[in-house]
Amino acid sequence: MEQDSCPDVSFAAEVIALREEVRKLKEQIESLTMKRFRIHRFAASDKDIQFFTRFSSYTLLMQFWAQIEPVVPFLVSVRQAQRGALTESRSASHSLQPIDEFFMFLNYLAIGSKQQDLAERFSVHQSTDYPDTTVILDCTKLRCQCPSSPLLQSEVFSHCTVKGLIGIAPHGAVTFVSALYAGLISDKQITKESGIINRLKPGMAVMVVRGFLIDDIVPCKIYRPAFLAGRSQMSDIEVRETQAIAHLRVHVERLIRRVKEHKFFDSEIPLRLFGSINQLYTVACLLTNYENGPLVKAWVKKPE
Repeated sequence: MEQDSCPDVSFAAEVIALREEVRKLKEQIESLTMKRFRIHRFAASDKDIQFFTRFSSYTLLMQFWAQIEPVVPFLVSVRQAQRGALTESRSASHSLQPIDEFFMFLNYLAIGSKQQDLAERFSVHQSTDYPDTTVILDCTKLRCQCPSSPLLQSEVFSHCTVKGLIGIAPHGAVTFVSALYAGLISDKQITKESGIINRLKPGMAVMVVRGFLIDDIVPCKIYRPAFLAGRSQMSDIEVRETQAIAHLRVHVERLIRRVKEHKFFDSEIPLRLFGSINQLYTVACLLTNYENGPLVKAWVKKPE
């Protein structure tokens, strides 16, 4: 009988040894997880959560995440939209779990982390599609009723138009609206007077059209399509850069078109409304963020 029980004892010892090995592996995994810069690393510290995300607690952050998590499978990144890769699988384009992508984004907003710093913390590649672009700038003109005074026509309402500077984020939302100025004001002068220069920092970048020459008055990098400058053609690199810039710049053109689709701006603005024209124009620009959905319809992936 004792001989029959030996195999059972041996098997039990093997099970115990395997369980101990599994326990040690779990401890190693948990240790590595705690060292990685991920949201669950800070689950026990509301103070850290508040610092890195500005949410008052981990619990509150998780409650918010529970509300937005269902739409995550239908989101399309800006880079995917630019490449037209709207059906790209998540595993091919994302190395982080969705909640940690969200955590990384909150780090970017809450503590102003630089892109390179975030790439190193989260062990991801830094995007090369103009990631430092803060705002895409362009000017637009609106027609206004011509005053009867020739002096006002020439000095105030040049060519019976007013001109404004508008800025959008790379994903299409309006982020800056200047006051309206006399129609013949230059792009450079309106940039100076609009106040946007005070909001730009050396680590940022601005994207503009080819003739928007503000390099010497802004404290940051400028992206614009390449000039031919007497050459018959551009280099391959310049062509690719110009195409990439055009993919982003088209959004500000579409935004301006949306503003002008308001019937109020579809005809000459009467002089009697010039006391409130800046307020009306600003509100119309900001409302485009909410009225018609995203500028690029493909950015919202529909359920299959």
